[in-house]
Amino acid sequence: MTTLGTLHLESPLLMAPIAGFTDSPFRRIVRRHGAGITYTELISAEGIVRGCRKTMELMHFSAEERPLGIQIFGMDADRMAQAAELVCELGPDLIDINMGCCAPKVCHSGSGAALLRDLDLLGEIATAVVKRAHIPVSAKIRLGWDDDSRNYRETLRVLEGSGISFVTVHGRTRSQRYSGRADWEAIAEIRALASIPVIGNGDIVSHDQALHRLAESGCAAVMIGRGALGNPWIFSGRQPSMAERAAVIRAHIDLMVERFGNYGLILMRKHLVRYVHGVKNASRIRDTLVHLDTYADIIAVIDSLGEITEHAEDATAWNAPLDFKMEEFE
Repeated sequence: MTTLGTLHLESPLLMAPIAGFTDSPFRRIVRRHGAGITYTELISAEGIVRGCRKTMELMHFSAEERPLGIQIFGMDADRMAQAAELVCELGPDLIDINMGCCAPKVCHSGSGAALLRDLDLLGEIATAVVKRAHIPVSAKIRLGWDDDSRNYRETLRVLEGSGISFVTVHGRTRSQRYSGRADWEAIAEIRALASIPVIGNGDIVSHDQALHRLAESGCAAVMIGRGALGNPWIFSGRQPSMAERAAVIRAHIDLMVERFGNYGLILMRKHLVRYVHGVKNASRIRDTLVHLDTYADIIAVIDSLGEITEHAEDATAWNAPLDFKMEEFE
């Protein structure tokens, strides 16, 4: 059992919030495979306060997804506090404040990782959210804005003073985005300095690696992002048969259709191309899947995966890290 403040988790391996990916169906899939916490995509506090329909839809969740965190972002303490109060009415298990998103459209507004350049405002926001929320509040940060301002020690002290329950640290600066390697030595240093639980995040692409990072850093938990896309088994460490893989993909498709109707088949494409990553004839399978738009046709391809991949040249390729640009996310 893993404890983060007042939260008691079944697993210390958590699913990271990823824009465009961690919707309700995806969260249900990873929870079924052992993710300790799931999170919504990052959600605009301004959109919450204004009651924007699309924003509110992003916060839809089912009981199966618990423990669930709703991640919010913004640069105005009052609006963030208002948003936190409204979020609490929906009944999630925690609120996470995004202070690490490196996307230009977020940073240019003064939100996300831009807050690392203004620790007074960062502290004001964290304190305001904690004060208005009646559930645990956490924050997700980076090591700093750039290599000349790796102010993670100062950021930690400000957050500890705000009353948040725990902090998640991605081991890069904002200027690095997703280049280079995550600095797990810095994450371990933060863990050693912290009076609150620390979650480590960055470059975890296998179950064994997650356990290694957990033990090596001393963190209370680790957060997995891209390593879980197309590979929910990363949380359990199980090596499923091809038939089991196909069954999970079908279940994911069914959940997408249940939530989004036929449009869910279009949204599912980005997941499908990752589910088939590393198998023999993956390129041909991907090309086929992204051009299909009927449930029956997609399911027919998924059901045939066992035959298509029966003689895959490298079965371990299913667990290989995906080759795509992380700036698509957050």
